[in-house]
Amino acid sequence: MENHTSTTILKPVPGGSSCGTLGRHIARRLAQIGIRDVFSVPGDFNLTLLDFLVEETDLNLIGCCNELNAGYAADGYARAKGVGACVVTFTVGGLSVLNAIAGAYSENLPVICIAGGPNSNDYGTNRILHHTIGLPDFSQELRCFQTITCAQVVVNNLEDAHEQIDTAISTALKESKPVYISISCNLPGIAHPTFAAEPVPFFLAPTISNQMGLEAAVETTAAFLNKAVKPVLVCGPKLRVAKAQKAFLELADACGYPIAVMPSGKGMVPEHHPHFIGTYWGAVSTSYCGEIVESADAYVFVGPIFNDYSSVGYSLLIKKEKAIIVQPNRVTIGDGLSLGWVFMADFLSALAKKLKKNSTAVENYRRIFVPPGVALQREINEPLRVNILFKHIQNMLSGDTAVIAETGDSWFNCQKLRLPENCG
Repeated sequence: MENHTSTTILKPVPGGSSCGTLGRHIARRLAQIGIRDVFSVPGDFNLTLLDFLVEETDLNLIGCCNELNAGYAADGYARAKGVGACVVTFTVGGLSVLNAIAGAYSENLPVICIAGGPNSNDYGTNRILHHTIGLPDFSQELRCFQTITCAQVVVNNLEDAHEQIDTAISTALKESKPVYISISCNLPGIAHPTFAAEPVPFFLAPTISNQMGLEAAVETTAAFLNKAVKPVLVCGPKLRVAKAQKAFLELADACGYPIAVMPSGKGMVPEHHPHFIGTYWGAVSTSYCGEIVESADAYVFVGPIFNDYSSVGYSLLIKKEKAIIVQPNRVTIGDGLSLGWVFMADFLSALAKKLKKNSTAVENYRRIFVPPGVALQREINEPLRVNILFKHIQNMLSGDTAVIAETGDSWFNCQKLRLPENCG
């Protein structure tokens, strides 16, 4: 989904006060935030809840061979669609999905992880349940999720279940991080007055930039860039978190600067864009891309993450005083102003209207760029070389006869390949 600030009403909300169920409510909520496919592994603690997800006509329940696969499928779905969901069983399933949810947390992906929990009557009984580590403490799964999710709720009574579920989903969308929802296995099918038979459509209040901060950030940045001789744009992975891809392209088209991507931002902008120059990755950048970025007198990093991976061991040859750093809700201009509550999409769109067209760096790139040579043919019995391997993979990815990639596919660690449009 491009925008979660409001949701189209999928079905009319009838009058009256007839009760709905927790299972029906959570199924409709997942559909209302744009999820169409839910990845699951059945277990006796989540079977009743899964029945409600199957009954929801706007959802497609996809069974997975294990919980880790379900978690990674939800991760990929969130990358493509904006939000994902997986459903697992108590402890044995929850502990299995942990690594995928931790990955979603590190990548700022809103994944709704739902776990079937113990019967609400089992809490406080000192009973030992199957699928656990053999202790009467039911909180181990919750404690594991606390450090890798932005919100955690344990639904073991119906009085506040409505509020708990809606709060968790809202938090996932607002923070673009995964959340953990545990639902007692005996509750999904029980009617309760807090649930409408047809849930009221989900709505998330829009986030609005501080107008004075936005204006100050745009004016200062425009003055900074308009006096630069050869500025560049560099796209980072948090462009997706901010849902600002459209605004980024609007800025790129308006300013004429070359576009580079950081390694973990590959796929965020179309590689067929006429100003795209490759991956900026320090000493191992795409040919000639590193030279253009590091020789610039101003660079706009949009949504960057500067860690040991993206900086090749913290060795990037960039200077803070030349950099505009645009994060999802903050803009920092060189050694000067740092303005919070300025949202990325608002900032990029407003900046596009203030910048002078400047294609100097693009022209410099075209002047020094040398097209890659044709890889040598492999001789009979000759060991396979990397350049030949990549040549054949690239041929399979490119042109009208691409056979191994489709729109929406996710590719990882493919820095040497030029991906088709809409692959991430």
